[in-house]
Amino acid sequence: MEGIHSRICSTDLLRKIKEFTLSILDDLSEGRSPLIFIQRFRIYCTNFDSNCSCSCNKPNGHEILTFQKESHVHRIDVLLRVLLIVHQLLQENKHASKRDIYYMHPLVFSDQTVVDRAINDICILLQCSRHNLNVVSVGNGLVMGWLRFFEAGRKFDCINSPNTAHTIPVLVEDVKDLVSVAHYILIVEKESVFQRLANDKFCSKNRCIVITGRGYPDVSTRRFLRLLVDKLCLPVYCLVDCDPYGFDILATYRFGSMQMAYDAKFLRVPQIQWLGAFPSDSENYNLPQRFLLPLTMEDKRRTEAMLQRCYLHQEVPRWRSELESMLQRGTKFEIEALSVHSLSFLSEVYIPWKIQEVTSMCHI
Repeated sequence: MEGIHSRICSTDLLRKIKEFTLSILDDLSEGRSPLIFIQRFRIYCTNFDSNCSCSCNKPNGHEILTFQKESHVHRIDVLLRVLLIVHQLLQENKHASKRDIYYMHPLVFSDQTVVDRAINDICILLQCSRHNLNVVSVGNGLVMGWLRFFEAGRKFDCINSPNTAHTIPVLVEDVKDLVSVAHYILIVEKESVFQRLANDKFCSKNRCIVITGRGYPDVSTRRFLRLLVDKLCLPVYCLVDCDPYGFDILATYRFGSMQMAYDAKFLRVPQIQWLGAFPSDSENYNLPQRFLLPLTMEDKRRTEAMLQRCYLHQEVPRWRSELESMLQRGTKFEIEALSVHSLSFLSEVYIPWKIQEVTSMCHI
């Protein structure tokens, strides 16, 4: 699934850590200020030229950290402390969350984002993914449907009870013997929609797999989805709220996040097709005016910023048109608003019709 990053072993990383720390010690012993080169990556820019290289997975410049800059001293201190913790995790074959690492030196780290940045810097320095460091996220995603697999010897048999939610494994690299007879994968933004589909026995009736990241998806959810897509080769659809946050979640699944741009090629799912909700759905499905909420100033600012992303121009211009439509209308609404017609409208009418519509367009 994850190319070379999935095959990196702890021995290689321990060697790289040793070489990195020795080079710093050598510089200090010789009276030189160490220079730490950290490559920078991005998944988008605001250049609409077709020659834009954001999708090429190549570094976009670099940053140099040095003790000679006062603003860098604390950052280097944090990086080295986190690196020492990672070294211990790898040596002892243990795992820790980012939050665990933060609480090892809370006074020094001061904020979780400081630790997050150091972990990303270490991944770039060692040319690996976060899970290779034995740093894991606290599992937040859920899955149900026509799927069976083993994880660390534990059996997940969703097929026998396709409408029952299972927590997505944190250690995705341990997932083995994946079996499915599903026709497609459906991603939903929120747990409330996931539970609505479970109550309506959506998976039983439609022979599919449903996943939710419960908002912005964590790394485990994105890696698990990527594994399913790579192994099962099924169509993938995504359903999110008709608002800027829903769209950004959709974009995170398909294109990756800027924070982890260095690893985007292993996390993104380019096959994802957007089912909705679209701005025009409010009219097409006769949503009462009371369900249409005005975009806030923050919503508008966020939408205008997203409209500048190069991939919307180059890869999914229709998505950009829908985002422009949202901004022009000045309104937003939640997926659950469609339940005004009936409690099961989403599962019995909206989603099946949207999938049929997308399938028809693909065959044109």
